[in-house]
Amino acid sequence: MSTEQTTVEVEPTKEEIDKLIRNHVLGAMGVGLIPLPAVDFIALTGVQLNLLRKLAFKYNTPFLKDKGKSLIGALVGSGLTLPAGYALASFIKVVPVIGLTTGAVAMPATAGATTYAIGKVFMQHFATGGTLLNFDPEKVKAYYEEKFNEGKLYSKTLKTAKA
Repeated sequence: MSTEQTTVEVEPTKEEIDKLIRNHVLGAMGVGLIPLPAVDFIALTGVQLNLLRKLAFKYNTPFLKDKGKSLIGALVGSGLTLPAGYALASFIKVVPVIGLTTGAVAMPATAGATTYAIGKVFMQHFATGGTLLNFDPEKVKAYYEEKFNEGKLYSKTLKTAKA
């Protein structure tokens, strides 16, 4: 009598991954509403890192926190205007009244779009057998920008659906 067990790896469904990305986009947009500059940015990094961790788990790929942080930074930083947009949207909140209002509009949209793009880029990478160790941000720069622009519309759709 054998007690040998076999493990069957099941690819996650598109619906599972879309829901995972959607939930993290909503979380990122919520974090963007934090009125404290830099705190929102730190919290956003946590949301995006959690998305990456969960995607890696779904695709049975090892997750390395430090590697994930550096890859997210490299990916988001690949669009030269993006880090400046992040920083501006976050730090404009220190300007009384106008800054808080402007930051409350700009940061959730940017946070949602970048989180969406990160999710889509890593979904494609993991689905094709990639890992964090062989991910090359330079090779996916154009795809990231495409998904970031798509993410702006996606975030806007989620925002109006919640209203």
